[in-house]
Amino acid sequence: MLRRQLASSSVPENNERKRVGDTVSADSSQPVSELLVQWKQGDQEALEALLPLVYDELRRLAHHHLQAEHPGHTLQSAALVHEAYLRLVDQEPLRLDNRAHFFAVASHLMRQILVDYARKRCAAKRGANCLTLTLDEAIALPRKRELNLVALDDALNGLAQLDPQQSRIVELRFFGGLSIEETSLALGISPATVKRHWATARVWLHHEMNRTAQT
Repeated sequence: MLRRQLASSSVPENNERKRVGDTVSADSSQPVSELLVQWKQGDQEALEALLPLVYDELRRLAHHHLQAEHPGHTLQSAALVHEAYLRLVDQEPLRLDNRAHFFAVASHLMRQILVDYARKRCAAKRGANCLTLTLDEAIALPRKRELNLVALDDALNGLAQLDPQQSRIVELRFFGGLSIEETSLALGISPATVKRHWATARVWLHHEMNRTAQT
């Protein structure tokens, strides 16, 4: 459900925002926390207002970090998403379920931003020195803390065709850094279901990425 809602909502290229130094504020008087609550209550317009705010901040943070890139550059997506969270909620902590939904939105958008950058970079470099995603040891694939972003995106797209929910769980954990409990809150499923699908998805991704790397 969440993935369909995000896919059906557009993110303007030039959304109207005001920025002073490192602080961010939207033209709307509604803070991110209020928009999250309204969206969870079924207000689709709240999601439409929320996406440009989150997308613009994530894109700014990602581009800032990528400006200092070097050959074999790696990126910790979860750290960027967490930084955006701290900026956008104005240091006011959200309830756990609202925080999980924010990270669910942010992880999906960050994946889009980073993969788009990585694909363009790989095309320009003809496949050399592609951007890689660095994962925490607790969620990394076996013996693979760093993953090629383009290969990971291709594998996740393949997994989505087999099991959309498993693909979404991986996206939330890899790009947003969500815990099992936060993932269950964001998707509205039990922690036991998340654990089961997470274990299956990791095994599938590991084999799929090894298979494609050898072809």
